[in-house]
Amino acid sequence: MRHITTPLTEDTVRSLHAGEQVLLSGIIYTARDAAHLRMMDCIRRGEPLPMPLEGQVIYYAGPTPAPEGRPVGSIGPTTSVRMDACTPPLLARGLSGMIGKGLRGAEVVKAMKEHTAVYFAAVGGAAALMAQCVASLEVIAWDDLGPESVKRLTVRELPLVVAVDCYGEDAFAKGQKAYLDSLK
Repeated sequence: MRHITTPLTEDTVRSLHAGEQVLLSGIIYTARDAAHLRMMDCIRRGEPLPMPLEGQVIYYAGPTPAPEGRPVGSIGPTTSVRMDACTPPLLARGLSGMIGKGLRGAEVVKAMKEHTAVYFAAVGGAAALMAQCVASLEVIAWDDLGPESVKRLTVRELPLVVAVDCYGEDAFAKGQKAYLDSLK
């Protein structure tokens, strides 16, 4: 298990390989469907985005309200493919990593290879466990979106798997192939 921190450097991204388990610490941002659409509006209008992208990681999650004494409630990943149309423009502006669940489309993988980025898979169904890794949460944009607002999180040892690396290797495809090969 590797320990990595944000912001991600190009060397760190290049050193990660599909299927590798990591513990991520540092600042990350949450953004889901509605926030991604607003980011695309900002890009179209030439306005700044609500967060820096260079070396940063976006977690596709909408945290639930925090219980007493905690910075966040449950914070599980959402299906990443829903952000695929918005992802290449963000990668082109320096985004280095994404966290979600499920597969990514060919255009996203192509953009990841072109811009040296990584896609991490978080364990679906473990939202309460993921919340234990969040040290702080601050809404930084579009509070009117509620759970889908953009939030800055400080995380400690968030458990992830490199789902797609910057070389285009896909842990999901590797796993399926290994399983099918085992049946022969």
